[in-house]
Amino acid sequence: MNFWSQPIRTLQSLLAGKAPHLRQMRHWHSRVLGRDVDVDIYLPPEYYSARSRSYPLLLLNDGQDLPAMRFFDTLEQLYRQEAVPHTVVVGVYAGRERHREYGTARQADYKGRGDKAALYRDFVLTELMPLLHRRFRLSGLPEESVFGGFSLGGLSAFDIAWAHPEIFGTAGVFSGALWWRWSHVDTHNPDADRIIHDIVHKTPNRPNTQRFWLQCGTLDETDDRNNNGIIDSIDDTLDLIKALKKQGYAEEQAIRYVEIVGGEHNPHTWGRAMPDFLEWALR
Repeated sequence: MNFWSQPIRTLQSLLAGKAPHLRQMRHWHSRVLGRDVDVDIYLPPEYYSARSRSYPLLLLNDGQDLPAMRFFDTLEQLYRQEAVPHTVVVGVYAGRERHREYGTARQADYKGRGDKAALYRDFVLTELMPLLHRRFRLSGLPEESVFGGFSLGGLSAFDIAWAHPEIFGTAGVFSGALWWRWSHVDTHNPDADRIIHDIVHKTPNRPNTQRFWLQCGTLDETDDRNNNGIIDSIDDTLDLIKALKKQGYAEEQAIRYVEIVGGEHNPHTWGRAMPDFLEWALR
């Protein structure tokens, strides 16, 4: 922005705060989940002054890990750079039964994990989203609604967003637990029975309006079940991208894959990837 061509607007921008407002909702009882839920809400800097404005929504599973990623500082920096639009960001804390509530709503995995994933989906759709729309000024447009998550929380976010393109236009997956499967690994067909891949393959009549951001680190894990020299988390992510392409999603417009050399399965790596995610998903 040039000061001499737009002096007043430039001065207002320099004087205005760019830090988000952090609100913390604690011990909100969910009737669907039968437990209390903690939520952090990162409101845009001018939220309280621009009362006629509505905003995009970014919903994140595992919101308790955002401070370890320095999410607040990252968001403030991107606002100062005008790299992302001002957005209402909601981080939902995982509960003690995380491995039961996160997963795929269609079915649990072969160990019974994720048996409450359908309840978590219902919590998001019938309790959380209505509450957010009542309390905050959200646009409600699918193209301005993003659902993301980390590891198993990333699988959960993808599963819910995929099933509801009328609500979420974009899904973000950091080091997703895309290996989630309904049977033990078959040594003769080690890539078989992955649940989310099967869901994508078998979903009919996709509108092809969604977008997908996926990230892996080269040190996410060491397992290589098919012995092809590529760790499973990367294999699973690349195979999911192939499934998305078969459904008609174009990689150039609808899919972004970020692979971090030396990246590990932890908040530090996800924090490194966060600016790329925010700039791509919120554009």
